[in-house]
Amino acid sequence: MIFRLDERLLFPDPELAEPDGLLAVGGDLSAERLMLGYQNGIFPWYGDDTPILWYSPHERFVLFADELRVSKSMRQVLRSGQFTVTTNQCFEDVIEACSLVPRPGQDGTWITAEMIAAYVDLHHKGYAHSVEVWHRDNLVGGLYGVRVANIFCGESMFSLMPNASKAALIHLCQSGYPVIDCQVHTPHLESMGARMISREHYMRILQENL
Repeated sequence: MIFRLDERLLFPDPELAEPDGLLAVGGDLSAERLMLGYQNGIFPWYGDDTPILWYSPHERFVLFADELRVSKSMRQVLRSGQFTVTTNQCFEDVIEACSLVPRPGQDGTWITAEMIAAYVDLHHKGYAHSVEVWHRDNLVGGLYGVRVANIFCGESMFSLMPNASKAALIHLCQSGYPVIDCQVHTPHLESMGARMISREHYMRILQENL
């Protein structure tokens, strides 16, 4: 059953999500609703041609910072000093870059103008954060997401140079977040140590960190 949201600030029980994780449709992208969603393991994911869709996957792809795998070649890249990594220096540039980078198997982007405006607002309110990777003063990679207590809920990343997004993720793992919620599986993140856990496990972690 898919629930339709109205102006009330509430979500149905995430356990009631469809097999693909779809839980609800509608509502808005106010900072209050977004943060309530993240605090309950729910996030928006939709395109320009659909209403706002809210998901709570039955399995969650997460990276525990102490399980991060950094290859020997990546360690050499980091030691070379070719990248400079910063945080929260140009959030809007990072989310714009994430929206423009082509994704294998995707026609267009789910990071709509409405989403960009909502997450920029979250950033201004201190909830959303970015990591930037620079090469010779050029922004070549980065990621952004939402902090919920001690958990970083990653939204998207981009890379215009080999290893740039990996450098961003490694920096994030070294920034004090014990858990990074990657939401959905990618081979890239799996190679760095991310793994699937059940929603129940994820919700326990979330509640322990709120």
